[in-house]
Amino acid sequence: MALRDRLRRLVQKPGSVDLAPLRALVDEAAARESRVRELPDAELTAAASALREQEDLAELCALGREAARRTLGERPFDVQLVGTLALLSGHVAEMATGEGKTLAGALAAAGYALRGRRVHVLSVNDYLARRDAEWMGPLYAMLGVTTGWVGQSSTPAERREAYRADVTYAPVSEVGFDLLRDRLATRAADLVLPEPSVALIDEADSVLVDEAMVPLVLAGADDSGADGPRYADLVRRLRPGLHYATDDEARNVRLTAAGAREVERVLGLDLYALENLATLTAVNVALHAEALLHRDVDYIVRDGAVKLVSESRGRVALLQRWPDGLQAAVEAKEALDASPSGEILDSITVQELIGRYPVRCGMTGTAMAVAGQLTEFYSLRIAVVPPNRPCVREDEPDRLYATAADKEVAIVEEIAAAHAAGRPVLVGTGDVAESERLARRLARAGLDRVVLNAKNDAEEAAIIAEAGAHGAITVSTQMAGRGTDIRLGGSPSPSAPGTAPAERDGTDHDRVARAGGLLVIGTGRYHSSRLDDQLRGRAGRQGDPGGSVFFTSLQDDLVTRYAPDEESKASTGDDGRISDKGAHWIVGHAQRVAEGVDLELHRNTWRYNHLIGLQRREVLAERDAVLNGDAADRAMAADAPERHAELTAVAGADAVAGAARQIVLYQLDRCWAEHLGFLADLREGIHLRSLGRGLDPLVEFNREAVPAGKRLLADARKASVAAFEALTASEDGVDLDSAGLKRPSATWTYLVHDNPFGSMDERALRGLVAMFRGRRR
Repeated sequence: MALRDRLRRLVQKPGSVDLAPLRALVDEAAARESRVRELPDAELTAAASALREQEDLAELCALGREAARRTLGERPFDVQLVGTLALLSGHVAEMATGEGKTLAGALAAAGYALRGRRVHVLSVNDYLARRDAEWMGPLYAMLGVTTGWVGQSSTPAERREAYRADVTYAPVSEVGFDLLRDRLATRAADLVLPEPSVALIDEADSVLVDEAMVPLVLAGADDSGADGPRYADLVRRLRPGLHYATDDEARNVRLTAAGAREVERVLGLDLYALENLATLTAVNVALHAEALLHRDVDYIVRDGAVKLVSESRGRVALLQRWPDGLQAAVEAKEALDASPSGEILDSITVQELIGRYPVRCGMTGTAMAVAGQLTEFYSLRIAVVPPNRPCVREDEPDRLYATAADKEVAIVEEIAAAHAAGRPVLVGTGDVAESERLARRLARAGLDRVVLNAKNDAEEAAIIAEAGAHGAITVSTQMAGRGTDIRLGGSPSPSAPGTAPAERDGTDHDRVARAGGLLVIGTGRYHSSRLDDQLRGRAGRQGDPGGSVFFTSLQDDLVTRYAPDEESKASTGDDGRISDKGAHWIVGHAQRVAEGVDLELHRNTWRYNHLIGLQRREVLAERDAVLNGDAADRAMAADAPERHAELTAVAGADAVAGAARQIVLYQLDRCWAEHLGFLADLREGIHLRSLGRGLDPLVEFNREAVPAGKRLLADARKASVAAFEALTASEDGVDLDSAGLKRPSATWTYLVHDNPFGSMDERALRGLVAMFRGRRR
């Protein structure tokens, strides 16, 4: 037994979960399949409902498999049931593209629901949330489980109804926004979200790692940024090299002495005088927007508005914006009307949001690459589920070129050769500009192609569904159609997503398979090897033939940014191709540096946000006691007894208690918003002060943030007493207007896109690049 365990550990991936106990349960479920298949629908539903009284995972798998066969026309493979059991064990299931993660996740969600747990299935966008909820709806119904879904357009009433279901599908951002709105509710009846129980996360690596530290924000109306166009016009006239200079990585820009003199001449002031600090900041932000942010790379302009592009997905980052000053600066640069800006009333990171759930699990095709982060930040382990059919995709070694121009010529030649053979090609590019540049090259070569990027991402699912058609050429930014299968021969005739391979048009499928299957081409390595694997995984689904190859160059952004000091003296062929192993090492080294820096930034940002989360928890505990009880009334009766008695005598106890509740809630929210502003300013400036003294920035941040947090509740209570004593009342009730409770005239939610230049602490952390660069083979 011990020897068998040791052998099993040898063949498992490091850090992964032992699948043997899960496979044993699947085998037991298979033994029950014939019995379950004889059950009428009503009895099958009753048998599933009986699982609420006793936990029998093998029975759940048997009933779930049969329910899926009857309602969806799919009999889950054994490996899908292994994935289901991994999720029910609280793990992240790594399942390859096309292996049926959606169905495995639905069976797991039903299993949790039948245990009496409320489940939120969290996805990356509205489309997937609605699609999966509707697609899996009949399965849940047969198992006696209720379902709902939430999207951007859902009303508060629709949200409450959806969250009352056993299983709710929703984008992670919408759940976060509902939580933020609940935290500003002034009546218990207005609350939308139930207590968190189980989070089952689709595309878990994207949510838990790529977007972990993205803040979700609730903002209140404010007027600012009116001078944006003035500063945009000013910096537009500055000359690079003379008036300003950028660093080697093009991640920071600074005014030169000549530039500062020119700005002072135009504005007629001493730019570096203390009283002009706000002007200096505005000029610097405008300069960053002008010199470092590029249209069709970092953002696009659509419908008269700036739309940010997600770096990890290459799509429009819905609801996302940069911090207000930078957002306004880019809008001014593009001569667009400024979007609303305002005071941040509350915020929460995706990581903190997920951390609220007592049970967390997820599924993705690429988890092992971030196993360390999933364990470090979420205490999650990985269950690597093998494919139902062995993967026969051929992954070629990278093709490295000396210049970007040589690389692009070679890419077009490779696409033309594959197309001539009838082989479909999916090309993954780094940004919108590159996708359109390559599309123009293909057009000049007489090759028809479809382009999928942030400018037309609304048609993503339809475009990707046809990417496997005979001879198709699809050029896409980054993560093409995660959640949408690419079938050889193109999409099947109209049917539900997830149609089994046997149900495809066999003729088209076989013709494409004979041509070699889908060829995936990467136009360069991404900043994470995991994103490379995700792109590569678009080919070779369910044992289909396919191939992948990445074209790289020593002029790629990855190399010039993260390994600029590395030089190659390798010889090149007539086509500019390099075969030297040392040159290839440079590309891999640059990617490792990028991954190391990103991890350190994640850790550093988490350290700051951890303290803020602890302080928020204390405020929320006080707020909940006020919202759902009589804590406010008792506090005012204790702190302002005479005024409390006077008001009660005039307006009545209930009216006074209600007024006290509204006052205390307002002051708690007001003090918290001011505290968030203080912490943001503190964090931004802490490095300038601490680095000059040789101090740890985090220690210095805590030195000021902790005492400020401890004063917060006392300050809110003091302000509440002052407002309460200023109240006036009559027999008709208490006049709350006299308390000055002026909440924002409008609120809205958005995600703060990572500042592309980072806060001061993040810019300092980029010094780690030098350390990583120094590491050698």
